[in-house]
Amino acid sequence: MEDGKAEVCARLISGRLTFDHTEHFDQMILLEQVAMAALLVAATLCLQCAGVAMIVEWLKTGPLQGGRNFPISRSAALVMETTLAVILLQGIVIFLWACSYRWLCLGSWDSAFYFSASSYSTVGYGDVVLQPQWRLLGPLESTMGVLMCGVSVSLLFALINKLISNEIPIQHGNPS
Repeated sequence: MEDGKAEVCARLISGRLTFDHTEHFDQMILLEQVAMAALLVAATLCLQCAGVAMIVEWLKTGPLQGGRNFPISRSAALVMETTLAVILLQGIVIFLWACSYRWLCLGSWDSAFYFSASSYSTVGYGDVVLQPQWRLLGPLESTMGVLMCGVSVSLLFALINKLISNEIPIQHGNPS
């Protein structure tokens, strides 16, 4: 047994024995990325769904209650108000991701917000980059940004569709 220890020591000193922990380290980094990604995706979905539900509830119980016709100026104001609410909602999601970047890997709030906003909007300038162990979060945020903006645009589309359908009388049957 002593001979085995002596041989290992001799190989270690001569450089013929190495310990490769990089594979284990890479697996831990990937696990951390997946866990953080899952957390951020879940939080993004919760924020987006709650925000859209609040906007829809506001529209149904307030401005759109009763399905009445609006003057064009009120319709335009309603679309602008809803658009501002959607922009605020997207800003909250960007803030969530920026907080994560600041906590995990970026040294300043300025860089964290900038990276998050450019990733979420899929601009991705590339002048601020994440550390290698967190770099998969950037493309994931871009994917979430595309999906969440799609949800927001569909909300605006539904609102405009509702406003238009209230303005145009629908005739049923034969127009004779």
